[in-house]
Amino acid sequence: MPLYRDFSDENAKILLWKYDEHEDLNPAALLEEENHERVKGYHPVKLKELLLIRKILKSVLPGHKILYKERVPYLFPNDFEISITHSFPFAALAISKNKVGIDIEPFNPKIKRIRHKFVEESETAFIETDKEVAYLTVIWSLKESLYKIHHSNYWSLKKHYEVKPFRLDSPYQILCRVHDENVSDLYTARVEFFDNYVLTIVD
Repeated sequence: MPLYRDFSDENAKILLWKYDEHEDLNPAALLEEENHERVKGYHPVKLKELLLIRKILKSVLPGHKILYKERVPYLFPNDFEISITHSFPFAALAISKNKVGIDIEPFNPKIKRIRHKFVEESETAFIETDKEVAYLTVIWSLKESLYKIHHSNYWSLKKHYEVKPFRLDSPYQILCRVHDENVSDLYTARVEFFDNYVLTIVD
C-alpha cells in the first residue's frame, strides 16, 4: 500500500500516497464509468495520478465516486467535501465535512520567472532573499489551495488571493484572504514539507 504520509487533522482526512511501480492501477477497476470519455488521450503519467486518487478514495470511502461539474471534482454521494492534488509520483486527497483545499508543488527555481504573476507587494515584503524559491513556492501553493475553496474564472491569484506574513520555520496558522470589492473571506492554512515538495492545506 503506497500510503506515504497521513496529514489528517481535526477538520479533514488528508492522505498522501506515492506511486509504486509494482502497484496495480487498473482503470477498469478504479475509474468511474462516467469518467471514461474524460480520460481518453490523457498522458500516461496524468492517468496514473488520477488513478492514485481513486485508490486513496477506495481505501477510505469505497462506495463513493469522484465526478466533475465542469472541471471541479466532487464526491458522489455528495456527503463530504473533497480536494485533490497531484505532482507525480505523489497524489493526495482531502475529505472533510467543510470546504477544504490542498495543493502539492515541487521546489523549482523556475518559479522565479512567474513571480510577477502571483506575488503582491505586501507579500514581497516578508520573503527572505536567500530562501526566495521556497517562499514563492509556498505562496503559489497556498493560493492554489485557496482557489480550490473559493474560485472564480475572473479572479487573479495576484490581485484577489492574499497570503499574510509567515516564516518557513513556523508554517502553521498562516492567514490567507480571498477578496474583491464584494468579498473578503479569511482562512487559516498550514504547510507541510516532504522530500523536495510542499503540501499546503486550507481547511
